[in-house]
Amino acid sequence: MTKVISPEEAISKIKNGMTIMVGGFIGCGAPSQLLEEVCRKQVKELTLIANDTGILGDAMSQLIVQRCVNKLIATHIGTNKETGRQMSVGELEVKLIPQGTLVEQIRAAGAGLGGILTPTGIGTLVEEGKQKLVVNDTEYLLELPVRANVALLNAYKADKAGNLVYRRAARNFNPLMATAAETVIAQVDRIVEVGEIDPDEVMTPGIFVDYLVQKQPREVSSVG
Repeated sequence: MTKVISPEEAISKIKNGMTIMVGGFIGCGAPSQLLEEVCRKQVKELTLIANDTGILGDAMSQLIVQRCVNKLIATHIGTNKETGRQMSVGELEVKLIPQGTLVEQIRAAGAGLGGILTPTGIGTLVEEGKQKLVVNDTEYLLELPVRANVALLNAYKADKAGNLVYRRAARNFNPLMATAAETVIAQVDRIVEVGEIDPDEVMTPGIFVDYLVQKQPREVSSVG
């Protein structure tokens, strides 16, 4: 049975120097409250694997602003100008990977594959230092699996066995990342009893999820 824990206990699983994967696409589907706790605990020297570094001011961007990360593996830096600034002056190591390639590298890690073959990047800087193979007269790059110590996910609903349901576009990278990390922590809006989720709705089976964190409601101030 997946264990329901507090944000504080969840982030205690992340140690300085670890590699973490974080779901989300420009903030959509990102586990904002878990990321806030990473910053509050001042975890440092992380390698961050994510699609992007969010919008300046959101929880994802604060990992960069508060210098929790010293290496970023992403498809682009988002609209976070601080990521660009740190990259330009050499304060942050950044490895940019074509989006489809990164998705497949994560999938390969989760599936136990030795890598994937892709023509993306042939003849560009992307191919530097990588093995190339020819299959049926077509040249491919061998891209290795990408995995992490911890994956931080965001889901709409979970049962107490850890089965996850995502909502629309917020699914994005989350299901794949659930398969490619040693420890998986999911922030969820709702936690229900086992049996309350139709099996056809399950997008990430609970076998991949180690811990659940109940998302806390935030106060909304009224105007007028």
